[in-house]
Amino acid sequence: MATRNTTDSPRRRIVEAAVELLESGGADAVSTRAVAAAAGMQPPAIYRLFGDKEGLLEAVAEHGYAQFLQSKRALLDPEPQDAVEDLRRSWDMVVEFGISRPELFAVMVGATGRGAETAHRAGLEILHGRVRRLAAGGWLRVDEELAAQIIQATGQGAVITWHSTPAERRNPALLTVLREAMVAAVTRAEPAVPAAETGPAAAARALRAALPDDADVLSDAEQLLLREWLTRLAADGGPPHA
Repeated sequence: MATRNTTDSPRRRIVEAAVELLESGGADAVSTRAVAAAAGMQPPAIYRLFGDKEGLLEAVAEHGYAQFLQSKRALLDPEPQDAVEDLRRSWDMVVEFGISRPELFAVMVGATGRGAETAHRAGLEILHGRVRRLAAGGWLRVDEELAAQIIQATGQGAVITWHSTPAERRNPALLTVLREAMVAAVTRAEPAVPAAETGPAAAARALRAALPDDADVLSDAEQLLLREWLTRLAADGGPPHA
């Protein structure tokens, strides 16, 4: 049986107490005195471990991202049979997290600390992986970067709109409509085939997504140039410029 790291235990207790207070009473409830009491500790421990309340909230955001990534990775299928349906499930999961845990979600979105930023990037890597699979299958109708931005913006926008709407006026159909609008904006009804009627843009997106990062057949400079050309083709379907 592994020995428990008692050094981390006080920090974990404080963060978990802060999360409980945050979700039950909002950000104003997360005072150093209240958190210390809930954790069964003295207020100086918070200043010693986190510096100040802002440092504590950054740790809360990092904790929230860790929980979010754990659930997101549990949903992750490295080779989904239906990449578009996988996108829907992922979007729904993000929105459900934000709707069910609004106070924590707000702290996570506003966090700027290194730990939260690292966890946020890890979440974006999962998102970009899903977008890459869509591109490789010929499903994307827009550039990968734009697709990721649309997916992220519609998810966060859905959560913000939901919470800014009075409870009696909230309509779950809004979430479905926004999700399907996102799907329609970033994916095609049928996967594109590199044929004359579809043009070069879809083929360029699919080829770029399928390129390995360490293709031995091309030098680093050749890979960089090829990716630049494919990016231009994927963006507007036009020929690469000299």
